[in-house]
Amino acid sequence: MRYSILIIVFLFTFSVKAQVMHCGYDFTSYIVLDIHEAGKKENIKNLRVTVVDSKGNDLINVNNLYSFRNANEPMIFTSNYLIGDDNKRLAEGAVAKKERYFFPFAKDNYLLSIANTFPADNFSVKIQDVDGKENGGKFKTVILPLYSFNMYILCSNESQTAAMKFGRKMNKPVDVVLERE
Repeated sequence: MRYSILIIVFLFTFSVKAQVMHCGYDFTSYIVLDIHEAGKKENIKNLRVTVVDSKGNDLINVNNLYSFRNANEPMIFTSNYLIGDDNKRLAEGAVAKKERYFFPFAKDNYLLSIANTFPADNFSVKIQDVDGKENGGKFKTVILPLYSFNMYILCSNESQTAAMKFGRKMNKPVDVVLERE
């Protein structure tokens, strides 16, 4: 009887320690880009923003190696968007009482979901204005290197660890200033 109680207490203690809180963003990070013109704050819309290799070729997410989304496709950034009272995407120009960004940490920026194991230091971001008419003029193509500190780590334990480190602060958008051709 005594041993069975000890075994039950041991198993209970072990099971409590084995349960770990998980975050909705476990194993996932984001790269966020704030792309604008010099002297302006608003983001430039309708750009093609991709991750590229050292030769400037689009990086393909082979078998979800770099991201858990869009397997075997190029790694293309998307624009964050507003959602309304019903938690659905707002149409362009629509207004809601409780409008907010789908990814609140990214505001009105470009973002890309990546795996926490993404080797950012090996790649760059290529920003192209493929349809210059949309933006009132064509912007020069820019290729910027990525760094591991460009990754947004959203889970609390990772964020707390990163906050204690010295150097550049984590979870800030990469500031990109484009010039017209």
